[in-house]
Amino acid sequence: MKNKKLLISLFSLQLFCACSGFLERHPLDKPSSATFWKTKNDFDVALAACYGALQRNLYSYSLPCWDNLTDNGYGQHAENSYGQSTEIVNGNITPNSSGFISSVYVGALGDVARANIFLKQLSEFAGFDADSKKIYEAEARMLRAYFYSYLYRCYGDVPLIDKPLDLSTQNQPKASAAEVYKFMTDDIDFAIKNLKDVKYTVYKGHWTQEAAKAFKARMILFTAYDEAGNAKNNLMQEVKDLTQAIKNYSLANEYAGNFQDAQQEASPEILMSVKFLAPNNATSADQWYGDWIVVSPLANLISEYEFTDGTPGTTIPHSQKGVVDPLFSNEDLKSRDSRLAKTVFIDKYIIQGKTYTPSNGRPLGTGLAKFLSQNIQPPYGYATLSQQDWVLLRYADVLLMLAEAENEINGSPTQIVYDAVNQVRRRSSMPELPPGLSKEEMRNRIRHERRVELAFEGLRYFDLKRWKIAKQVLNNVKDGLTPYKFEDKNYLWPIPQSEIDKSNGTLIQNPSYK
Repeated sequence: MKNKKLLISLFSLQLFCACSGFLERHPLDKPSSATFWKTKNDFDVALAACYGALQRNLYSYSLPCWDNLTDNGYGQHAENSYGQSTEIVNGNITPNSSGFISSVYVGALGDVARANIFLKQLSEFAGFDADSKKIYEAEARMLRAYFYSYLYRCYGDVPLIDKPLDLSTQNQPKASAAEVYKFMTDDIDFAIKNLKDVKYTVYKGHWTQEAAKAFKARMILFTAYDEAGNAKNNLMQEVKDLTQAIKNYSLANEYAGNFQDAQQEASPEILMSVKFLAPNNATSADQWYGDWIVVSPLANLISEYEFTDGTPGTTIPHSQKGVVDPLFSNEDLKSRDSRLAKTVFIDKYIIQGKTYTPSNGRPLGTGLAKFLSQNIQPPYGYATLSQQDWVLLRYADVLLMLAEAENEINGSPTQIVYDAVNQVRRRSSMPELPPGLSKEEMRNRIRHERRVELAFEGLRYFDLKRWKIAKQVLNNVKDGLTPYKFEDKNYLWPIPQSEIDKSNGTLIQNPSYK
């Protein structure tokens, strides 16, 4: 049964104002700072509120929209609508940009503030034994690190906030990216040491030791290439050690099951996900992707999928710029890697054997099938209550991180690399990689595998940035409906101007955006 520790939204608001004292009397139907933080149950509710921040679409059902910033997808909606990406793709990134540019910064720092309030109250509470207290602290610090990971990867230098702020301390200067990274990894290290050492199926909805290890590996990989794109072997060794230490997980039998509500609960592959339970905690995922076409997979991506015999995919036909020729149909998808038909649909989507036409236009003739509910009867609309959990970490990613690290460490691919990549390929009935690949050939194979296996899970944009190939790849995307433009300065985003203005001169804009 789904985890029932769900976000209590009114309490979440209370967490932000608990120390403000601006009301003389507290409403009798809501928690207050005067009566709360007294029992273990209070801390359970508060921790649920901290986890509840993950249910915001930024960390959950907007994750596919990050691929609209890449050679995987196109977002047809305006920046302040759903996809949050149009102007970023066009290179129109300014301190006044909306969409991801503003929502990531403001949202993540707000979520950090919630975790900090929890940690302060926990430090003052005497009602836990030492071991239990460390588990609560580890979960909150892991959440804080997760929120900071977006700030670090998107903006670099940001304020480093480790305690609740008040009116006298609210304007904080930026810390260096190196300091932010250390703060974040210190939190993760504490979490690895003190989180529960149990499988995710036992402690659903919570960070565990092995999930923390996998996430640390992801963050190390983000720093593991120099400006020229050369691997740093010492960091790759850390990634190898972390990923090899994860023993209690395996690939699910069915690739698509990781994204379907009915199969997620028993999946041996999921290390961490954002939990949803309709009707009180539902998402708009089916409406966004099945009806509104918030994400349109690019022909560029579809062409990346190999044929079932392992031969490279060929360029799919276009009827006009970017638009998939209607002669290329859902049936044609089946001639490729089986993951393609489970990720993309052409013009119409199929649920339980029936075909449905989205109400919104398909600007490229394509749609995103990967996350559509198979147990909800379309057509999808405002009343659709989607409750797929949103996967943040799964074992296929762990295997591909291991393969990447091991391949970069050695002069030629070892059996460790082949075994890791071939596990992922075999699950989708793809032939194993040929022997005798060079290090460079294997690097390309691993990057291919990441692209097709993890498509629309919110990782491709950060992969392109950490490999230092974002400019090369994105400026050569020709099959979107708008030109893709990426400049060197776009490896970091500007701090939102609204936050600069509110800081009374404390916050300094990132250099390239002044």
